[in-house]
Amino acid sequence: MTLPSTAHHAFAVLASEGGEHGGDHDPVLPFITGGGALLALLLLLWITTRFNRDR
Repeated sequence: MTLPSTAHHAFAVLASEGGEHGGDHDPVLPFITGGGALLALLLLLWITTRFNRDR
């Protein structure tokens, strides 16, 4: 097998396995994940600005 055909086969296997779960995921989960990431980044921004004050 050549590298492109191997990569194509691996992608096809992963794509076919992803469809077996039935899509029973909670639709709110991406919003919780994104909101948590946003809050974490805002917290880091706030901490950074507190340490970066000119005294």
